[in-house]
Order: sequence, then C-alpha cells, then structure tokens
Amino acid sequence: MVFSSPEFIFIFLPITLFVYYILPNKLRNFWLMLTSFIFYSWSGAKYAVLILLCTVINYIFGILIGEPEFNDNNNKLRKYYFICAILINLFVLTYFKYYNFLIDNIIYIGKLFKFGLVISNEKILLPVGISFFTFQIMSYIIDVYMGSVKPQKNFIHLSLYIMLFPQLIAGPIVRYIDVAEQIVHRIINPGKFYDGIKRFILGFAKKVFIANNVGYVADYIFNAPQHYNMGTAWLAIFCYALQIYYDFSGYSDMAIGLGKLFGFDFLENFKYPYIANSIRDFWRRWHISLSTWFRDYLYIPLGGNRKGEINTYRNLLMVFFMTGLWHGASWNFVIWGLYHGFFLIIERSGFGKLLDKLPLIIQRIYTLFVVLIGWVFFRMDTLQSSVKFIHALFSFNLSGTSYVLRVIDNESIFIIIIAIIFSTPIYNYLKDTIERTFISKINSIAYLIARISYNFALILIFIVSILYMSGTDFNPFIYFRF
Repeated sequence: MVFSSPEFIFIFLPITLFVYYILPNKLRNFWLMLTSFIFYSWSGAKYAVLILLCTVINYIFGILIGEPEFNDNNNKLRKYYFICAILINLFVLTYFKYYNFLIDNIIYIGKLFKFGLVISNEKILLPVGISFFTFQIMSYIIDVYMGSVKPQKNFIHLSLYIMLFPQLIAGPIVRYIDVAEQIVHRIINPGKFYDGIKRFILGFAKKVFIANNVGYVADYIFNAPQHYNMGTAWLAIFCYALQIYYDFSGYSDMAIGLGKLFGFDFLENFKYPYIANSIRDFWRRWHISLSTWFRDYLYIPLGGNRKGEINTYRNLLMVFFMTGLWHGASWNFVIWGLYHGFFLIIERSGFGKLLDKLPLIIQRIYTLFVVLIGWVFFRMDTLQSSVKFIHALFSFNLSGTSYVLRVIDNESIFIIIIAIIFSTPIYNYLKDTIERTFISKINSIAYLIARISYNFALILIFIVSILYMSGTDFNPFIYFRF
C-alpha cells in the first residue's frame, strides 16, 4: 500500500484517524501500532513477521544494554550486548538486501579465475523499507549504548517508534531521541491537524501530479536506448532529476503531514537541493535524515575531519561508499556514492575555496551539472549502460530528436515548468510575503479572502491530484526499493 493509492486515502487513513480520535489517550498508541503493523503487512505477511521479530530482539537488547540490573554496570558486558545487537541488525539487512549481490559477485569472480564454484543463488525478495527501519533500529541501539537515551521498557512504545506507518516505508529516518517524548506525550490541536492535511496534500500533488508525469517522460526516453542523442539524453536526465526529487520529497511531505495528524513532529528531509551552491551544500539539503545519520554514526566515529586531510578523505569515501550501498545492492549505486565522495574531496582540497569566489549562479550551475551526471549512475542498471548514456549526453548528435515529440506535449511542458519553479523557494517566498502583508490585518476582508482562496486552492490541488491518480497506473515510488 502506498500513500498515493485510493485504498490508503479513502479507506485506511480515514478509518485509522476516526478510531484514533475516539479512543482514550491510553489506547491510542496501541491502535496506531496495530494499524502500522497492518499497513506493513500489506506488502507481505512474512515480512510483517520479520519486522515484528526485529522489534522484539532490539527491545530485549535495548534493555540489556541500558538497564544496570541486567548488565551490572559492566562495560564489557554492555559492549558485548551492543555488538551482538548491531551484528544481528546488519545480518538481517545484509541477508535480505545484499545476499544476491554478494553471491553474484562471488560467482563472477569464480568464473573469472576458473575456480569452478557452484553456489545456489535463489533470489531473495527485498522487504519494503528494510534500509529505513534497520537504520532507525540501529540509531536507537547506538543511542542507548552511548547513554543519549534511556532504553524503552514499554514494548508498544518501542514498536510504535519502529513501525509508525507515516515514516516506515521510505523515511524520513526518524531517531528515537527526536520522538521519545512525543511517543508518550503528543500535542494535538486543530492548528497542527490543519498543517498536517496541508502538508499531505502538497506532498500528494508533488507525487502524482509532478513526479509521475515527468517520470513518464524520463522512462519513455530511458527505455529506448536506440534513440539516445544529446537532446533526448539531457531531457531524460533532467526529467529524472525532477522525478526523483518530487517523488522522494513528496513522500517525505506526506509522511511529515501524516505525522502531524497523529501529533508527531518529524524533522525536515529536504531543503531545495537543486539550488545548492556546492556538493557539500547539496548534501545539507538532500535526504537530510540519511546524511546526518551517516555523519553522526559513521563519519564522526571514524574521526571526521579531526585527524588530518588524508584521514578525512578516507572517511568521506567510506561514508559515501556506504551511502551508495545503502541505496541498493548494485555497483552503480556504489559508483554514484563514490562519485559524490570524490567531488566532496575535490571541494575540500582547494577547489571549494575557488568555487566560493565565483558568482552564485556559476556555483549553482556547477553543482547541478555534477548532480545530473551522478543521477545517470543512480538511474541505470549497469556501468555499461551508464557509460553509453553519458556518451549520448556529450555526443553533439541531435538526430532522432523527433522521437521525444511523441511524449512531450503542452501538458508535459507545463508540468516541467511547474516542477522547475517549485524546486526553488519561490513558493515559500510568495507565501511569506502574503502572510507578512496581511498579518497586521488578520481581521480584514482582504486577509479573509486570502485564507479562503488558499484553502480553496488546496482543495482544487487535491481534486486534480486524485484525478491524475485515478487516470493512470503509473505510480512508482523510487525510494520504496531501498
């Protein structure tokens, strides 16, 4: 079940909200945990058992690590429990996500050196959202071990943290320390509920109105390599960049909005990444919950930038190797991660100072160019197909461009323009300007008209998005693969 589906919007969400608000406070967490479990079970009962088993195991280890009565304040024993918990979580992630990748590479190496290896490589289906909930679980275990948080003794509360359906499938990656208090005491009021509905509608529109439409254009070109040329290739990668941004940020907006409906405040996950003025800045704006997770739990423990330039470069490459691998069991994802790590090293080694002296528009063009080329590796399945596509980008060959006219019409052009505009802060700028204009006239007719117009626009956006959702079966969520 995805957020942009009729069964979620018209059945699951209304029932969940209705029952949630008629229940007494002491039963709300149980209801929310139960519905979250049902939500995840939609993807397959056996994987629902998996996430439940992971929850039970980490509930036990959290108490063993954090409660003195179970470890006698023995640091060696605490460390032993901690290592066991981390290894179990990594094993689960590795088995389900990377087993086939590892076996494929072992078989390939065996054939290369004629070892004659015979290894069964039965395809293992990837549980939905395993990268997200595993990282959430590990952040809880690490924080308990480091003493940043106390272990959660209430199983329902910990289950709710791990399985809470708004952010379970594709993030944002929520840390226990950020929601521990909210799990027990949440502020629910009409203002937050309204903000949640508004945020969900805007995220929903991002997904079905923009991401799906530009994604259709991108897929149309990507799936026809015989028609690659300079024009079609640049259009495809540009549309894909818009698709992945609106797809993922739209999901994050819906998740944040849904969280507010139930009283939760999740941290922001995107901050207009395509206006970044460097790759460093890009990673402060893109998938913020993941980049900060790796910063706090890998980069800093490795030494960060505290032990000289060489070690800093090593740490950056390690982090972005893992960032690429986190996204998928493919060498293309690894290359994509190392590619970004390479440019971060270049910027740290002196180029960044030169970049800072250039006009802002040049900085942004450079960053967008680097990011777009990187998306090629992210989008393609193999290194060979990536190289072929990059060759088309710089081929100066425009023959066969008429192919793209089959998919590009006035509607597509309009949506691409809308996508470009709203990938910048112009919407927030206009909204803030209007609010500042009318804030002193809160009881005025003009203010009332502005509020009614805004709410009417939201309703219209929601209706149009529903129509788009109903009119197509093209409804992928890119980050569901991770």
